[in-house]
Amino acid sequence: MEEPELHARLRDGDDQAFAAVFREHYPGLVAASERLLGDRAAAEDAAQEVMLELWRRREALPAEVSLRAYLHQSVRNRALNRIRHARVVREAEPHVRPPSASPPADGEASALELEAAAKEAVAALPEEVRETFRMSRVDGLTYAEIARVMEVSVKTVEARMGRALRLLRERLAPWLPEGGGW
Repeated sequence: MEEPELHARLRDGDDQAFAAVFREHYPGLVAASERLLGDRAAAEDAAQEVMLELWRRREALPAEVSLRAYLHQSVRNRALNRIRHARVVREAEPHVRPPSASPPADGEASALELEAAAKEAVAALPEEVRETFRMSRVDGLTYAEIARVMEVSVKTVEARMGRALRLLRERLAPWLPEGGGW
C-alpha cells in the first residue's frame, strides 16, 4: 500500500492501516529509542507511546508528512525527554526530603502535593492550550512541528504556550519561589 493511501486510511480510523504502520515501523522505533536510552524496556515503552499518540492524533496528521520521519522524530523526542527527566530526578535527589521526614513547619508543599497541583493545573487549561503544552513539554515537539500537526501557525503555537505558562504560573503560585520560578 502506498503512503498517501495509508495516510488517508489511517486518518479515517482504519485499524488495518494502523496495524500495517505498526508492523512496519515499530521495530525501527524500538531500535532507535534503545540506541538513545540504552534500555530495551524503556525503548519499547517510548515506541508504544509514540504509536498510541499516532492513533490518537491520526485525524490531524498532515498528508505531506512522511510517516517514517514523523514517527522517528517523535520517538527521538520521547527518548530525549526520558533522558532529561532522569537527569532532573538525579540532580534533585539530594534536595528531596526522605519520605519518613516530617513536613516542614513553614508549610512547604510536599513533592506529591506539587505534582497533584501541577496535574490539576494542566488539566484545567483550555483544550487547545493543554494539547499544545503537552506536545511541547511532554512529547518534545518544536513549535514548528506542533504547528504542522495541529494545522495552525507557529505564532498561534507561541501564543498558546505563553497562555499555558501564564495560567500555570498563576495556578501554581503558592508552590513557586518568589519571582515565579519559570
